[in-house]
Amino acid sequence: MKTGKLAVLGSINADHILNLTTFPRPGETVIGKQYQVAFGGKGANQAVAAGRSGADISFIACVGEDDIGQRIRQQLAEDNIDVSPVTAVPGESTGVALIFVNGEGENSIGIHAGANASLTPARVQKHQQTIADANALLMQLESPLDSVLAAAQIAQQHQTKVILNPAPATKLSDELLSLIDMITPNETEAEILTGVHIESDEDAAQAAAVLHDKGIPSVLITLGSRGVWLSEEGRGERIAGFKVDAVDTIAAGDTFNGALITALLEGMAMPQAVRFAHAAAAIAVTRPGAQPSVPWREETDSFLLRQE
Repeated sequence: MKTGKLAVLGSINADHILNLTTFPRPGETVIGKQYQVAFGGKGANQAVAAGRSGADISFIACVGEDDIGQRIRQQLAEDNIDVSPVTAVPGESTGVALIFVNGEGENSIGIHAGANASLTPARVQKHQQTIADANALLMQLESPLDSVLAAAQIAQQHQTKVILNPAPATKLSDELLSLIDMITPNETEAEILTGVHIESDEDAAQAAAVLHDKGIPSVLITLGSRGVWLSEEGRGERIAGFKVDAVDTIAAGDTFNGALITALLEGMAMPQAVRFAHAAAAIAVTRPGAQPSVPWREETDSFLLRQE
């Protein structure tokens, strides 16, 4: 199957996850039950979802010149990702997230951007050929904002479609929004971008209208268990997701984004691509962790066959 090329620009983190009964108070030491290091970062999660879904994908990102950075690059390559645009930055450590999870399943997270902060506009310029050669560029907001803008400008010059997953939530300039072809916020992110609080399909349609007015043709607002509000050129519909027993929702949105763009680059119609992405995300939430939970193409295809 001839697929279009995808470039993903974004973050790479090593997630250090420690399970505790209760969070430590200042000055207190508590004994953890279970410790794991899992690879994460929104950019890497979305790249992995695309790679495992069968995309022809290159990933523009930075790791530290450290052992974990090398291991992550190796793992990404095994996930069918071209990692030649992943730079090891001298003197930097790979991004880390230190995550405590308590007995109630709540988490408390501290993040060090590390090498992710080195993905500067100058470094983005070095990879402009990767963006120019791609049919689509997928980004999130764990990279410096001026670099996201620089990449969107390069994409526009080369007729590369720009897809933005505006997470973590932050306000964005009209200059950046006007360069975006497709945006995929969740309800919280959509509210920050539009000022519309989303509780119903009508609210979602109203938020989508605000984003269309900023010059974005395709808006997909993810609504958790209620599915996705899809609005193209102002025509909207809600596409329901699949009901599964969730274990944890880490990387569900990232899986959705990576799988969605892969399906679109293969020429699937938008509603069919959304259904494919819903299926991939549904599998991901039934498994723990970020990248370990992301399904491979044959898993998603067979899940969809069982839904017929």
